[in-house]
Amino acid sequence: MSELHTPHAGDDHAKDDDVVALLMRQHGDIRNLFDEVEATEGEERRDAFRRLVRLLAVHETAEEEVVHPFARKGFPGGDQVVKDRLTEEKAAKETLSALDGMDTDDPAFMPELLKLRKDVQEHARAEERYEFTHIRRSTDAAGLAAMAKAIKAAEAMAPTRPHPGVESGAKNMALGPVAALMDRTKDAVHKAMGKG
Repeated sequence: MSELHTPHAGDDHAKDDDVVALLMRQHGDIRNLFDEVEATEGEERRDAFRRLVRLLAVHETAEEEVVHPFARKGFPGGDQVVKDRLTEEKAAKETLSALDGMDTDDPAFMPELLKLRKDVQEHARAEERYEFTHIRRSTDAAGLAAMAKAIKAAEAMAPTRPHPGVESGAKNMALGPVAALMDRTKDAVHKAMGKG
């Protein structure tokens, strides 16, 4: 998907074994999917938006379950860094849930999508600056690889969309299908990490 990045020899292997590189690649993939949603219409836009929602769910859930717990304990001030990231994530999730109830052809969709994009990009920059740099400095290659492995396994196991009908369940009434997708992704992360 990210054709703009020209990989160097060994780049793919490095990304497999380094959680920071993996998350940075996901940030690039998320930017590319926002571009695709904006540039398409009709069924193509719906498909691109579904893929964007899935990647956001996988990315944020993996961070909440893998990266944030390490950051809380792994470096001085990590707890506050995580609190700040969670505040940003909450705002993005609220916008995402509003978008999830709209048709992608709705005239109100694009303004909400642009708001989500701005929130997600600001959040990604803050993660890269305040969390990822500390993680790379605070753990060794084995630690980076272990976190990357858990995230990749979760990405592979994460659902592509919520189960039909889940959105009507009481637990997911407030956030609908996005919340259901995130819940199922969290289950996949736990399974990947041997917690479930």
